[in-house]
Amino acid sequence: MRVLGIETSCDETGVAVHDGERGPLAHRLHSQVDAHAVYGGVVPELASRDHVRRLAPLVEAVLAEADTPRELLDGVAYTAGPGLVGALLVGATFGRSLAWALDIPAVGIHHMEGHLLAPFLEPDAPDFPFLALLVSGGHTQLVSVTGLGAYRTLGQSIDDAAGEAFDKTAKLLGLPYPGGPELARLAEGGDPSRFDFPRPLLGRPGLDFSFSGLKTAVLYAREETPADDSRDADIARCFEEAVVETLVAKCRRALRQTGHKALVVAGGVGANRRLREALQGMTEKEQVSLHFPRLEFCTDNGAMIAYAGHRRLAAGEGTDARIEVRARWPLDSLQPPTGDSAPLSA
Repeated sequence: MRVLGIETSCDETGVAVHDGERGPLAHRLHSQVDAHAVYGGVVPELASRDHVRRLAPLVEAVLAEADTPRELLDGVAYTAGPGLVGALLVGATFGRSLAWALDIPAVGIHHMEGHLLAPFLEPDAPDFPFLALLVSGGHTQLVSVTGLGAYRTLGQSIDDAAGEAFDKTAKLLGLPYPGGPELARLAEGGDPSRFDFPRPLLGRPGLDFSFSGLKTAVLYAREETPADDSRDADIARCFEEAVVETLVAKCRRALRQTGHKALVVAGGVGANRRLREALQGMTEKEQVSLHFPRLEFCTDNGAMIAYAGHRRLAAGEGTDARIEVRARWPLDSLQPPTGDSAPLSA
Protein backbone atom coordinates (compact mmCIF):
# COMPACT_ATOMS: atom_id res chain seq x y z
CA MET A 1 0.00 0.00 0.00
CA ARG A 2 1.24 3.49 -0.91
CA VAL A 3 -0.25 6.44 0.93
CA LEU A 4 0.05 10.14 0.27
CA GLY A 5 0.28 12.14 3.50
CA ILE A 6 -0.66 15.83 3.80
CA GLU A 7 0.07 18.02 6.84
CA THR A 8 -1.34 21.58 7.01
CA SER A 9 -2.28 22.05 10.65
CA CYS A 10 -0.43 25.34 11.17
CA ASP A 11 2.30 27.14 9.22
CA GLU A 12 4.14 24.30 7.50
CA THR A 13 3.03 22.45 4.39
CA GLY A 14 4.23 18.85 4.57
CA VAL A 15 3.75 16.15 1.93
CA ALA A 16 5.08 12.59 1.81
CA VAL A 17 4.53 9.19 0.21
CA HIS A 18 4.77 6.13 2.45
CA ASP A 19 5.15 2.58 1.18
CA GLY A 20 4.13 -0.26 3.48
CA GLU A 21 7.26 -2.29 2.69
CA ARG A 22 9.88 0.38 1.94
CA GLY A 23 8.87 3.14 4.34
CA PRO A 24 8.98 6.82 3.31
CA LEU A 25 9.68 7.10 -0.40
CA ALA A 26 9.79 10.90 -0.52
CA HIS A 27 8.88 13.84 1.67
CA ARG A 28 9.04 17.60 1.39
CA LEU A 29 8.27 20.48 3.70
CA HIS A 30 7.65 24.15 3.06
CA SER A 31 7.97 26.40 6.10
CA GLN A 32 6.23 29.77 6.32
CA VAL A 33 8.63 31.13 8.95
CA ASP A 34 9.79 34.05 6.81
CA ALA A 35 6.23 35.07 5.95
CA HIS A 36 5.16 35.24 9.61
CA ALA A 37 8.40 36.57 11.10
CA VAL A 38 7.44 40.20 10.46
CA TYR A 39 4.34 39.68 12.64
CA GLY A 40 6.16 37.85 15.44
CA GLY A 41 3.83 34.84 15.19
CA VAL A 42 1.55 32.85 12.91
CA VAL A 43 -1.23 34.80 11.17
CA PRO A 44 -3.94 32.17 10.47
CA GLU A 45 -5.31 33.76 7.28
CA LEU A 46 -1.84 34.10 5.76
CA ALA A 47 -1.06 30.50 6.72
CA SER A 48 -4.17 29.22 4.95
CA ARG A 49 -3.45 31.19 1.78
CA ASP A 50 0.12 29.95 1.62
CA HIS A 51 -1.03 26.33 1.98
CA VAL A 52 -3.33 26.92 -1.03
CA ARG A 53 -0.37 28.17 -3.08
CA ARG A 54 2.12 25.52 -2.02
CA LEU A 55 0.18 22.28 -1.65
CA ALA A 56 -0.46 21.21 -5.25
CA PRO A 57 3.12 21.85 -6.46
CA LEU A 58 4.51 20.02 -3.42
CA VAL A 59 2.28 17.02 -4.08
CA GLU A 60 3.42 16.87 -7.70
CA ALA A 61 7.09 17.13 -6.67
CA VAL A 62 6.80 14.41 -4.02
CA LEU A 63 4.95 12.02 -6.32
CA ALA A 64 7.64 12.51 -8.96
CA GLU A 65 10.44 11.98 -6.44
CA ALA A 66 8.72 8.82 -5.14
CA ASP A 67 8.26 7.59 -8.73
CA THR A 68 4.58 7.19 -7.93
CA PRO A 69 2.00 8.36 -10.48
CA ARG A 70 -1.32 9.29 -8.89
CA GLU A 71 -2.85 6.10 -10.24
CA LEU A 72 -0.48 4.03 -8.09
CA LEU A 73 -1.64 5.61 -4.85
CA ASP A 74 -3.73 3.35 -2.61
CA GLY A 75 -4.91 6.01 -0.18
CA VAL A 76 -4.63 9.58 1.04
CA ALA A 77 -4.12 10.72 4.64
CA TYR A 78 -4.50 14.31 5.78
CA THR A 79 -4.35 16.09 9.11
CA ALA A 80 -7.91 16.66 10.34
CA GLY A 81 -6.99 18.34 13.64
CA PRO A 82 -6.16 19.77 16.01
CA GLY A 83 -4.87 23.01 14.53
CA LEU A 84 -5.91 26.18 12.72
CA VAL A 85 -9.26 25.50 11.08
CA GLY A 86 -8.52 27.39 7.87
CA ALA A 87 -5.16 25.68 7.43
CA LEU A 88 -6.64 22.28 8.19
CA LEU A 89 -9.42 22.79 5.66
CA VAL A 90 -6.90 23.39 2.87
CA GLY A 91 -5.22 20.01 3.38
CA ALA A 92 -8.44 18.16 4.13
CA THR A 93 -10.24 19.53 1.07
CA PHE A 94 -7.33 18.80 -1.23
CA GLY A 95 -6.71 15.31 0.17
CA ARG A 96 -10.34 14.22 0.26
CA SER A 97 -11.00 15.58 -3.24
CA LEU A 98 -7.94 13.84 -4.68
CA ALA A 99 -8.99 10.55 -3.10
CA TRP A 100 -12.51 10.94 -4.49
CA ALA A 101 -11.18 11.68 -7.99
CA LEU A 102 -8.89 8.62 -7.86
CA ASP A 103 -11.58 6.43 -6.24
CA ILE A 104 -9.30 5.48 -3.35
CA PRO A 105 -9.92 5.70 0.41
CA ALA A 106 -8.96 8.71 2.52
CA VAL A 107 -8.53 9.11 6.25
CA GLY A 108 -8.30 12.14 8.53
CA ILE A 109 -5.42 11.85 11.00
CA HIS A 110 -4.99 13.36 14.45
CA HIS A 111 -1.95 15.63 14.30
CA MET A 112 -0.57 14.43 17.64
CA GLU A 113 -1.05 10.77 16.70
CA GLY A 114 1.20 11.54 13.75
CA HIS A 115 3.86 12.92 16.10
CA LEU A 116 3.42 10.00 18.49
CA LEU A 117 4.01 7.46 15.70
CA ALA A 118 6.93 9.32 14.06
CA PRO A 119 9.56 7.24 15.93
CA PHE A 120 8.19 4.16 14.14
CA LEU A 121 9.83 5.53 11.01
CA GLU A 122 13.22 4.85 12.61
CA PRO A 123 15.17 1.54 12.73
CA ASP A 124 14.94 1.34 16.55
CA ALA A 125 11.16 1.62 16.75
CA PRO A 126 9.70 0.97 20.24
CA ASP A 127 7.53 -1.93 21.30
CA PHE A 128 4.17 -1.59 23.01
CA PRO A 129 3.42 -0.49 25.64
CA PHE A 130 5.35 2.74 26.07
CA LEU A 131 5.17 6.20 27.57
CA ALA A 132 5.05 9.14 25.14
CA LEU A 133 6.11 12.71 25.85
CA LEU A 134 4.47 14.91 23.22
CA VAL A 135 6.08 18.31 23.52
CA SER A 136 5.58 21.08 20.97
CA GLY A 137 4.43 24.65 20.56
CA GLY A 138 0.82 23.72 21.15
CA HIS A 139 0.97 20.60 23.30
CA THR A 140 2.77 19.17 26.30
CA GLN A 141 1.37 15.77 27.19
CA LEU A 142 2.36 12.51 28.83
CA VAL A 143 0.48 9.63 27.25
CA SER A 144 0.38 5.93 28.07
CA VAL A 145 0.31 4.04 24.76
CA THR A 146 -0.74 0.39 24.68
CA GLY A 147 -1.46 0.11 20.95
CA LEU A 148 -2.39 2.04 17.84
CA GLY A 149 -5.25 4.32 18.88
CA ALA A 150 -5.07 3.12 22.51
CA TYR A 151 -3.97 6.28 24.27
CA ARG A 152 -4.50 7.45 27.85
CA THR A 153 -3.48 10.97 28.79
CA LEU A 154 -1.65 10.94 32.12
CA GLY A 155 -0.81 14.63 32.35
CA GLN A 156 -0.75 17.79 30.26
CA SER A 157 -0.05 21.49 30.50
CA ILE A 158 -2.72 23.48 32.33
CA ASP A 159 -1.59 26.72 30.63
CA ASP A 160 1.28 27.32 28.19
CA ALA A 161 2.78 24.37 26.36
CA ALA A 162 6.55 24.02 26.68
CA GLY A 163 7.18 25.16 23.12
CA GLU A 164 4.86 28.11 23.61
CA ALA A 165 6.78 29.07 26.75
CA PHE A 166 10.04 28.91 24.79
CA ASP A 167 8.64 31.21 22.11
CA LYS A 168 7.12 33.69 24.55
CA THR A 169 10.28 33.82 26.65
CA ALA A 170 12.35 34.40 23.54
CA LYS A 171 10.08 37.31 22.67
CA LEU A 172 10.64 38.76 26.17
CA LEU A 173 14.38 38.58 25.47
CA GLY A 174 13.97 40.37 22.14
CA LEU A 175 14.92 37.34 20.04
CA PRO A 176 13.64 36.96 16.47
CA TYR A 177 10.81 34.64 15.44
CA PRO A 178 10.64 31.67 15.72
CA GLY A 179 11.92 32.16 19.22
CA GLY A 180 12.37 28.63 20.57
CA PRO A 181 15.41 27.63 18.50
CA GLU A 182 16.89 31.13 18.94
CA LEU A 183 16.56 30.87 22.73
CA ALA A 184 18.24 27.45 22.72
CA ARG A 185 21.16 28.87 20.73
CA LEU A 186 21.49 31.82 23.10
CA ALA A 187 21.40 29.47 26.09
CA GLU A 188 24.46 27.59 24.85
CA GLY A 189 26.68 30.37 26.23
CA GLY A 190 24.75 30.99 29.45
CA ASP A 191 25.48 30.25 33.10
CA PRO A 192 22.94 27.70 34.44
CA SER A 193 23.45 28.77 38.05
CA ARG A 194 22.93 32.54 37.85
CA PHE A 195 19.12 32.59 38.26
CA ASP A 196 16.99 30.31 40.41
CA PHE A 197 13.82 29.87 38.36
CA PRO A 198 10.90 27.77 39.65
CA ARG A 199 10.17 24.22 38.54
CA PRO A 200 6.36 24.56 38.26
CA LEU A 201 4.22 21.83 39.88
CA LEU A 202 7.29 19.68 40.46
CA GLY A 203 6.76 19.64 44.22
CA ARG A 204 3.17 18.46 43.90
CA PRO A 205 1.90 14.97 43.08
CA GLY A 206 0.56 14.36 39.61
CA LEU A 207 1.80 14.62 36.05
CA ASP A 208 0.39 17.95 34.84
CA PHE A 209 2.63 20.78 33.66
CA SER A 210 2.51 24.57 34.04
CA PHE A 211 4.95 26.96 32.36
CA SER A 212 3.15 30.30 32.60
CA GLY A 213 4.68 31.16 35.99
CA LEU A 214 8.15 30.33 34.74
CA LYS A 215 7.71 32.81 31.92
CA THR A 216 6.67 35.47 34.45
CA ALA A 217 9.79 34.72 36.53
CA VAL A 218 11.90 35.41 33.45
CA LEU A 219 10.16 38.75 32.96
CA TYR A 220 10.90 39.85 36.54
CA ALA A 221 14.50 38.62 36.36
CA ARG A 222 15.20 40.66 33.26
CA GLU A 223 13.53 43.77 34.63
CA GLU A 224 15.37 43.58 37.97
CA THR A 225 18.83 42.63 36.68
CA PRO A 226 21.08 45.33 35.23
CA ALA A 227 22.04 44.60 31.64
CA ASP A 228 25.49 43.13 31.06
CA ASP A 229 27.15 41.06 28.36
CA SER A 230 25.79 37.75 29.65
CA ARG A 231 22.46 38.59 31.32
CA ASP A 232 20.15 37.41 28.55
CA ALA A 233 22.24 34.31 27.78
CA ASP A 234 22.19 33.41 31.48
CA ILE A 235 18.42 33.94 31.65
CA ALA A 236 17.94 31.77 28.55
CA ARG A 237 20.10 28.97 29.98
CA CYS A 238 18.40 29.03 33.38
CA PHE A 239 14.97 29.05 31.73
CA GLU A 240 15.93 26.11 29.52
CA GLU A 241 17.29 24.22 32.54
CA ALA A 242 14.02 24.74 34.42
CA VAL A 243 11.91 23.45 31.52
CA VAL A 244 14.17 20.48 30.85
CA GLU A 245 14.38 19.49 34.52
CA THR A 246 10.58 19.68 34.83
CA LEU A 247 9.97 17.56 31.72
CA VAL A 248 12.54 14.96 32.73
CA ALA A 249 11.25 14.69 36.30
CA LYS A 250 7.65 14.23 35.15
CA CYS A 251 8.75 11.58 32.63
CA ARG A 252 10.60 9.72 35.38
CA ARG A 253 7.54 9.91 37.61
CA ALA A 254 5.26 8.63 34.83
CA LEU A 255 7.61 5.76 33.95
CA ARG A 256 7.65 4.61 37.55
CA GLN A 257 3.87 4.88 37.86
CA THR A 258 3.11 2.97 34.67
CA GLY A 259 5.99 0.51 34.70
CA HIS A 260 6.58 1.13 30.99
CA LYS A 261 10.05 0.26 29.76
CA ALA A 262 10.17 2.59 26.76
CA LEU A 263 9.89 6.35 26.40
CA VAL A 264 8.96 8.00 23.09
CA VAL A 265 9.60 11.72 22.69
CA ALA A 266 8.03 13.58 19.77
CA GLY A 267 7.15 17.12 18.76
CA GLY A 268 9.22 20.18 17.92
CA VAL A 269 10.71 20.66 21.40
CA GLY A 270 11.99 17.08 21.13
CA ALA A 271 14.74 18.50 18.92
CA ASN A 272 16.18 20.48 21.85
CA ARG A 273 19.71 19.24 22.54
CA ARG A 274 19.63 19.78 26.31
CA LEU A 275 16.34 17.88 26.62
CA ARG A 276 17.70 14.96 24.62
CA GLU A 277 20.83 14.74 26.73
CA ALA A 278 18.93 14.93 30.01
CA LEU A 279 16.39 12.31 28.94
CA GLN A 280 19.18 10.03 27.76
CA GLY A 281 20.80 10.18 31.19
CA MET A 282 17.51 9.63 33.02
CA THR A 283 16.41 6.65 30.91
CA GLU A 284 19.79 4.97 31.27
CA LYS A 285 19.48 5.18 35.06
CA GLU A 286 15.90 3.92 34.93
CA GLN A 287 16.88 1.14 32.50
CA VAL A 288 14.32 2.32 29.97
CA SER A 289 14.78 2.58 26.21
CA LEU A 290 14.52 6.06 24.66
CA HIS A 291 13.15 6.74 21.17
CA PHE A 292 13.18 9.94 19.13
CA PRO A 293 12.26 10.56 15.51
CA ARG A 294 15.04 11.97 13.35
CA LEU A 295 15.33 15.75 13.67
CA GLU A 296 13.50 16.48 10.41
CA PHE A 297 10.51 14.49 11.69
CA CYS A 298 10.37 16.24 15.08
CA THR A 299 8.63 19.28 13.63
CA ASP A 300 5.39 19.07 11.63
CA ASN A 301 5.84 16.93 8.51
CA GLY A 302 3.94 14.87 5.98
CA ALA A 303 5.83 11.63 6.61
CA MET A 304 4.28 11.11 10.05
CA ILE A 305 0.79 11.70 8.63
CA ALA A 306 1.43 9.32 5.74
CA TYR A 307 2.61 6.63 8.16
CA ALA A 308 -0.31 7.05 10.57
CA GLY A 309 -2.65 7.03 7.58
CA HIS A 310 -1.05 3.89 6.23
CA ARG A 311 -1.63 2.06 9.51
CA ARG A 312 -5.27 3.08 9.70
CA LEU A 313 -6.06 2.56 6.01
CA ALA A 314 -4.38 -0.86 6.07
CA ALA A 315 -6.77 -1.78 8.89
CA GLY A 316 -9.75 -0.84 6.74
CA GLU A 317 -10.42 2.54 8.30
CA GLY A 318 -11.44 5.55 6.23
CA THR A 319 -13.61 8.64 6.22
CA ASP A 320 -16.68 9.31 4.14
CA ALA A 321 -17.04 12.12 1.61
CA ARG A 322 -17.69 14.76 4.26
CA ILE A 323 -14.82 17.14 4.93
CA GLU A 324 -14.52 17.70 8.67
CA VAL A 325 -11.70 19.23 10.69
CA ARG A 326 -11.36 20.03 14.40
CA ALA A 327 -9.53 22.90 16.03
CA ARG A 328 -9.54 20.93 19.30
CA TRP A 329 -9.44 17.15 19.45
CA PRO A 330 -8.47 15.20 22.61
CA LEU A 331 -5.92 12.54 21.74
CA ASP A 332 -7.43 9.95 24.08
CA SER A 333 -10.77 10.21 22.25
CA LEU A 334 -9.24 8.17 19.41
CA GLN A 335 -10.05 4.48 19.06
CA PRO A 336 -7.96 1.57 17.74
CA PRO A 337 -8.84 0.51 14.19
CA THR A 338 -10.73 -2.76 14.56
CA GLY A 339 -8.85 -4.55 11.80
CA ASP A 340 -5.32 -3.59 12.79
CA SER A 341 -3.24 -6.57 13.81
CA ALA A 342 0.00 -5.91 11.93
CA PRO A 343 3.05 -4.73 13.91
CA LEU A 344 3.92 -1.07 13.78
CA SER A 345 7.02 -0.70 11.64
CA ALA A 346 8.31 1.46 8.84
